[in-house]
Amino acid sequence: MTQIATFTTSMGTFKAELYTTQMPITCGNFIDLANSGFYDGIHFHRVIPNFMNQFGCPHAKDPNSQRAGTGGPSPNSTFRGCDGQTYKRNADGGIPDEVGKEHQRITNAPGTLSMANTGRPESGGSQFFINVNHNSFLDWFDRSSPSAHPVFGKVTENYELVEKISKVQTRNDNPVQPIKMISVRVA
Repeated sequence: MTQIATFTTSMGTFKAELYTTQMPITCGNFIDLANSGFYDGIHFHRVIPNFMNQFGCPHAKDPNSQRAGTGGPSPNSTFRGCDGQTYKRNADGGIPDEVGKEHQRITNAPGTLSMANTGRPESGGSQFFINVNHNSFLDWFDRSSPSAHPVFGKVTENYELVEKISKVQTRNDNPVQPIKMISVRVA
């Protein structure tokens, strides 16, 4: 069954298909957070033209927070993966990594949703980015950099809005005019 995420922002709405079969843990985590209202009221905290838009830090409810980009979901909380299993977030709110299997070999192409992480194991949590360029150097299977960001979905409707968001005026990659996520829901 195809799961579609609807992102309603202060600049408009876009939709994305989630790769629930290839990425059951990452998608289950995202669906749990989205449908619980976790993302509602959070602002995009990092947008870079010809690169990506980053979102999902709870500290970014305040669009000017100096802590934006450092937060995640509640530590040690649980969620149901798209494979029906229950998973537990670690003490930092991170989820199990989904990299290394051939069926998860999905490149960071324009319009894809990719889990942000610090580079340490199980450091992905609630933050993700939407690629507006083919950022293959971020693929877990590309050895040109140490980055390993698993792709878990792709924008299927109104990608033009995603590109528009990436081109707004910024200060230190943070939109000068805050861009608020009103809601994210998955059906």
